Amino acid sequence: MTMRTGFTEGEVCWADLQTSDVGAAKDFYAAVFGWRYEELRTPDGRSYAQAFLGEDLVTVIAPQNPQQEAAGATPQWNVYFASTDAAELAAGLVHAGGTLEFGPEAVGETGVMVFFAPPGGGTTGVWQAGTHLGSARGGEPGALTWAELLTPEPQSDVGFFQQVFGHDVTEYPQDDGGKYTTLMVDGAEVAGIAAVPADAAGTLKPGWQVYFGVSSVPIAVAAAVSAGGTVLIEPDEAEEAGTIATLADPQGGVFSVLEV
Repeated sequence: MTMRTGFTEGEVCWADLQTSDVGAAKDFYAAVFGWRYEELRTPDGRSYAQAFLGEDLVTVIAPQNPQQEAAGATPQWNVYFASTDAAELAAGLVHAGGTLEFGPEAVGETGVMVFFAPPGGGTTGVWQAGTHLGSARGGEPGALTWAELLTPEPQSDVGFFQQVFGHDVTEYPQDDGGKYTTLMVDGAEVAGIAAVPADAAGTLKPGWQVYFGVSSVPIAVAAAVSAGGTVLIEPDEAEEAGTIATLADPQGGVFSVLEV
């Protein structure tokens, strides 16, 4: 178990879900991860839920914005990197080859938010902490454990993240001849970047994939299916990571579980 009281520039600090049905998503993820919730209201009066392990905040389940709803967008998990100056980072994105999609915008006193896309696409969040630092736990059952960007342009995206956040990298050869690259901060791996797997075409889309820890992948998969979820990639033991499965919640939000 890792308790967090702050994040360094370039670390993944947070993930949250934007969904078409907050109530149904709450029931599903509670069945899989045992989260408890506290209800809050958005500025326009809609309900969202803070999810806790014990007394520690680990994520938020929020409604889609009106544009996403109107477009019939698939629910998605968002991944956020920590930054000490979101406005300065946003100003430099274009020069690094990225696209600014939203912000910087202050979210009350909790922090400042930015969304951008790297060269290969894949909406990515930035969080400059105010009163909200990020996930209070990591690397344990029910908490965010890993995040990776699947992209058609892995080499360009690796260079982009190095330029924007100053990440070091480690490369791992893959059986198909490609590379799996990890972004590093202070010698620790914080996220991965890889090409969209050819054998996952139609199952995994370009963009960020989130991994939550579980004590048993088969038990988590069974709980997800019982709660109305779908297995996209059956449990498999990855050489470096351990046992992994990829699932979709009943509204279509995709996530993976990883034994920790």
